[in-house]
Formats: sequence, C-alpha cells, structure tokens
Amino acid sequence: MATERRRATQSMPGTLVLQPAILRSNATRELIGLFLRLGFTGFGGPAANIAMMKDEAVTRRQWMTEAEFLDLMGATNLIPGPNSTQMAIHIGYRRAGWMGLLAAGAAFIAPATAIVLLCAWVYRKYGLLPQAQAILYGVKPVIIAMVGCAILGLMKTAVKNRFFAALGFAAFTLALAGADVLVLRFAAGALAATVDWAWRFRRGPERQSARELLWVFGFTAAMIALPDALTRLNRSSASMQPYSPVALFAFFLKVGMTLYGGGYVLIAFLRDGLVHQWHWLTEAQLLDAIAVGQLTPGPLLTTATFVGYLLGGVAGALIATFAIFLPSFILIAISGPLVPLLRRSRMAGAFLDGVNVSAVALMAAVTVPLGKAALFDGSTIIIALAGTAILLRCRINPVWLISAGAVCGMILQRSA
Repeated sequence: MATERRRATQSMPGTLVLQPAILRSNATRELIGLFLRLGFTGFGGPAANIAMMKDEAVTRRQWMTEAEFLDLMGATNLIPGPNSTQMAIHIGYRRAGWMGLLAAGAAFIAPATAIVLLCAWVYRKYGLLPQAQAILYGVKPVIIAMVGCAILGLMKTAVKNRFFAALGFAAFTLALAGADVLVLRFAAGALAATVDWAWRFRRGPERQSARELLWVFGFTAAMIALPDALTRLNRSSASMQPYSPVALFAFFLKVGMTLYGGGYVLIAFLRDGLVHQWHWLTEAQLLDAIAVGQLTPGPLLTTATFVGYLLGGVAGALIATFAIFLPSFILIAISGPLVPLLRRSRMAGAFLDGVNVSAVALMAAVTVPLGKAALFDGSTIIIALAGTAILLRCRINPVWLISAGAVCGMILQRSA
C-alpha cells in the first residue's frame, strides 16, 4: 500500500488529477510543511536555498531524479524572477499539480515575509535593526558547505561529456569576469543545440533540425533582447509620482516581470525607481531594507515587504510582496507543463542541457565571493570543513547543521 501511494504521488501533474483527492491533499500538506520549514531556515541566498531543496526533493524524499531537478533548475533560468522561489513552485507543481504549485510557493514565501514584516515594525518603532551577526558567523560557513556539496552532485548529472565540461568551465570563468548572466544562460543553450545539430548533420542532413536550429537562435535573441526592453520601459516611469497603493503594486509587478540576474539586481531597480525617480525612500532606508533582506531567511525579494511596510504599513507590505512574486507563479504555471515536452525534443533537450550546465556554473561562480566573505578565519574554515565532511558521509537534515553552526557562532563570538 505504501509503495502504491509513493508511485501515485510521484506521478506527473497530469496524472495526479485522476487520483484520489486524499492523496493530493496529503501531498499538498507535505509540501506546505516542508517549504514552511525551508522558508524559516533558508539563510544564505538562492544558491543555499536551492541546495536545501535538492537535498529534500532528490536525496531524502526521492520525489525526482537529479536530472529532473536539473531540468527544473534550467527552466527557472529561462524566465525572470527569484530562482529559489521558482524552484519551490516547480517542485510543488511536479509533486501535487496546481494546488502544489500554489501551496509550495506560498509556504516558502510566507516565513520570510512574516519575519521581514516584524523587522520593519521594529525598525519603524525603534529605528534599529535586529542584529544577528553572531548567528551568521557560524551559519554562513555551513551554508557554503551545503552549496558546495549540492554543486558537486549537480555537476555529476549536468556534465555529460567533455563538451559540457568545457562549456561549464567557460560559463564559470565568464561569470567570474562579470559577464551578463542572462546572455550566458541563453548563449550556453544555443551553443549546445548548435553542436548537437552539427553532430547529427554530419551523419546525414536533416532539414527539420536546421529549421529547429533557426528557432533556437530566434528564441535566444528574443529572450536576451526582451528583458532589456522591459527594463527600459520600467525605468521610463514619470518622476516624482505620488505614493499610492496602485502605483506601489504596478512598480513591484514590473520588477517581478523583468528581474533577471538574481535577487541582487533588485537593488538597482529600487534605487533607480524609489529613491532617484519617485523619492519615496532615502538612500539610508534602502540600505536598511537590503540589510534586512540579507539577514533574514528565504528569498531576498522579501526586501519588497520591508519597503512596502515603510511606505504603506501592513497593507503596503502585502501589496508589494504579492506584486513582486505574482509573475513567478504565472510564468511557472505556463512553463511548468512544458518542461517534460522540451526534454522529448532532441533540439530543445540539447538547449536545456546547455542551460543546465551554465546554471550549475553560475551557482558555483556566485559561491566564490560568498565563500570569501564567509570563510575569513580559522574558525569559519573549520566549521565549513566539518560541515562538508558530515554532508558527504551522512544524510543529515541540513536544519540540524544550520542550528549547530548558529550555536558555534554564538559561542565563538562570545568568547572572542
């Protein structure tokens, strides 16, 4: 009976609708419990959050294979928005269909929203931010260990041969050099599709594959140019616009629709629109909002919650949060069912393979500066090495490691 239940709940969303409602409701409750916990413990940014999701969805619960997880990760790199939140939404859809899509995304966002809302209330009332440096001193090295182990596992699946190894290394090098991450993602996909087409063409000309290759080039060019055009449209808003809930919603909706390049690009949007153009925030308030987003778990985009509270209280916080995350739910609802179809097409599958290996390379590139910031003395290096050894030897819940890191951080900082 348990085996049948596992098989049923691991089916694709299209087959889930044919199964008893109780199985779907159980899967939805399981998703809510998991992503609420990840939302409360997801320190360290998108790379760390995705590493925790991989551990839960692939290693511990075996909801999907590493290849399937990589495909979802690659799909999130093709659309704007916060990657970690979109991975939660994707996993929810794969696990429990449309209800899972909504439940996983909302459960992952809710804890960070509540914590940031509390921080915003404290900030407005007392003019102070909660300090968590001692905790983060021990937690950050554990996060680096978690991300490193996740990257190693994903590399085994993403690097299929020498070509993909070279492609991944090139993407990693260019990312460290400051190349545009959006161009890297789509260029890697287009190059992988081109090499696959050329290999097949040598074995016999295929007109259909040539036509598909042109579609790949057109799609790549459009997806690189369109976000830039939308970003320019976003920045063409009238200056000195008075505050209103509608204007707040429209601003953060546009940000959610055009935010390529990770959560840190959000800083440029907020500074350009809310500080320089509309003068709704001061530079100091913006820096404090960013600090709260970095010190709290979950997606960095909950910085919008802090900004919304400063501008319009609880209602403003909810409006800003809903607006910035809404595009991710819509885009995943549209693109999620297409991921298995992309894999069935050889040309689209090759494109997705290129995007996947570049996604792992970008994840590694992001980890380099994070590692430099987190591992700056003997104690942090020892914590990271110990965490890595434990993760490689044991299937331990990362929450326990994070908790242990937090305790170590408080002890070490107190004795310093």
